[in-house]
Amino acid sequence: MTQTFLSPAQVDELVAIYEAGATLVELSKRFGAHRRTAAAHLIRRSVPIRRRGLDECHLPEAVELYAGGLTLLEVGLRFGVSQQAVRRALAAKGVEIRSSGRRQLAVNQSARSAP
Repeated sequence: MTQTFLSPAQVDELVAIYEAGATLVELSKRFGAHRRTAAAHLIRRSVPIRRRGLDECHLPEAVELYAGGLTLLEVGLRFGVSQQAVRRALAAKGVEIRSSGRRQLAVNQSARSAP
């Protein structure tokens, strides 16, 4: 993405749209600027940045997917949020978070090495 300079009037509009509920990604697309640039403009205007989380309506499905073996990252990709957002939402719901090591393979390792 090329560098985009916003006029003061555009920054005013960006702030108004964000305060009306738009996300940083939506602002980025609308103004042709990186989402971090949009966030920087908001911060300069003393607008608090919202932390995007997993929507409450998606939480039961996220719990089911995670319990079914998907990783936090995979669940996050499914709902368009970060793995940290998924971790926070699941932990708040009382779900035990698995260690972040490699997943167990479905195929028994000894079966592959048998003659």
